[in-house]
Amino acid sequence: MNGSKKYMNPYFAGFILGLLILASYFFTGDGLGASGAYKRAAAKLEGFVSPSYVENPESSAYKYFTDGQDPLKNRLVFMVLGAMVGGFISGSVANRLKIRVEHSPKITAKTRLIAAVIGGALFGMGASFARGCTSGAGLNGMATLATSGFVVVMAIFGMGYAAAYFFRKLWI
Repeated sequence: MNGSKKYMNPYFAGFILGLLILASYFFTGDGLGASGAYKRAAAKLEGFVSPSYVENPESSAYKYFTDGQDPLKNRLVFMVLGAMVGGFISGSVANRLKIRVEHSPKITAKTRLIAAVIGGALFGMGASFARGCTSGAGLNGMATLATSGFVVVMAIFGMGYAAAYFFRKLWI
């Protein structure tokens, strides 16, 4: 492993994630989620580009400006920033802080990046249509024992398993 430390046990990491969700509910009264931070960043950008647009109640960004607060002053934004900083620190401590594109030997780095961007865009659109990302809809739903949370997680993993057959050459 070129001097890098082993990855965390996935079962232990899942346990820690469960504790993090419980702590989030305890301290903030709400669960985890990332897509809301990106929506708020997009709303802030919309407000910068076209302030008159975000003042229109028909605009998609209007709700982020109605309380008079900066859309970026929200716990979700700070949570995502904290996850990025934490990932940077973790990569640094484990000696994995390198810029590289990991891909199958059967494809080029460019193909892998294109596939990643398309996949990320589709996942982002899906999160927007579903009114929440995997962590918001699935993990928080399961943490509160909501049937919808279990259905969402089964659908996400089921679709991932079904799609893997068609896209497996992008990583193996």
